[in-house]
Amino acid sequence: MTSIETPPVVVVLQLTGGNDYFNSVIPYTDSNYYDNRRSALQIAQDDVLRLDDKLGLHPTMGPLQEIYQQGDMAIIHGVGYQNSPRSHFRSMDIWHTCEPDIVGTEGWVGRTIRDLDPRGENPVTGVNIGQALPRALVVPGVSVASVADLSTYGLLTNIEEEARRTKILERFSNMYGQAIGTGAVKEYLGRTGLDAMKGADILKEGLSRYSSSIEYASDPIAKSLRDVAMIHTADVGTRVFYTQHGSFDTHASQPAVFDKLWTEVSNAISDFWADLREHDADDNVLMFLFSEFGRRVRDNGSGTDHGAAGACFAIGPSVAGGMHSEYPQTRSEALEQGDLVPNLDFRGVYSTILEDWLGLDAVPIVNGHFEKPGFVAA
Repeated sequence: MTSIETPPVVVVLQLTGGNDYFNSVIPYTDSNYYDNRRSALQIAQDDVLRLDDKLGLHPTMGPLQEIYQQGDMAIIHGVGYQNSPRSHFRSMDIWHTCEPDIVGTEGWVGRTIRDLDPRGENPVTGVNIGQALPRALVVPGVSVASVADLSTYGLLTNIEEEARRTKILERFSNMYGQAIGTGAVKEYLGRTGLDAMKGADILKEGLSRYSSSIEYASDPIAKSLRDVAMIHTADVGTRVFYTQHGSFDTHASQPAVFDKLWTEVSNAISDFWADLREHDADDNVLMFLFSEFGRRVRDNGSGTDHGAAGACFAIGPSVAGGMHSEYPQTRSEALEQGDLVPNLDFRGVYSTILEDWLGLDAVPIVNGHFEKPGFVAA
């Protein structure tokens, strides 16, 4: 746990589309792997980036192997939930709201932000880096700064006259209030717009001080994590960052797509941590990677179809590095609909982050008590 002077920060990286667990963390001594991955998807034993005598990473994940060997990465196995619908929309909705049985209305990250800043005093307590605001961050009354392009974010702050800014916000509220309702909705939109303006001011002032020797790549996830580093090192009080990369929905031509995605993610993560270390700003940060489900054990010839169990990754100096939970059974008779079966509820993984890292009560955020893997160092 970090000190009061450096409150803990979480960076959530969503691997959108269903990352192939079986080819990310490879059981390279397991004959079931080679029996089921028979096409170009199969990774030869000599090419696997070995982590121990049973498991290794895909060859494109070299920077993550280095982080793992340094003791700063935890791999959490067999994560998911019962009766996976194998639907992108529904599964991601479940991960976002912690509601597997009903359609949830509040995101778990939004609830987290509300608990971290109950009075809404800092409009940048939560920051999303991306084009759209994921449901995980959406909670009525909780404002989140959503940044698509940090170089242009806060453009409206060039409007110096307060009256003119107020008029723009009123126009924003009236336009959307008439489109989707009035009353509480209109009020919420107006407040959100005002908070966005305040957030833009805060970020614009802080980012002017950023400089780094790290040369990030030009792909989207590299740019997003660079933006996270810029905001974090600006010390504006952001406690939760959220971003995503994909699509990992590799039904066809998986080798080329998968290799490209994991090369980008691995290099971006490595550069991000190097950037934070350069700024002496890494000790209070935990990065968390998840995907909505894994993929089918047997490949389809050129790709993989929707599955169930997956892996999560936690990275940072305060992570208890190594393997957590158990790799699911790969025997054909142990599979369900051809998929690895989850053995750890994803809400337990969230609970570890919420309670052991952020110091919050996880129960009202994840809707219950769940087994917690111990991937945060004591």
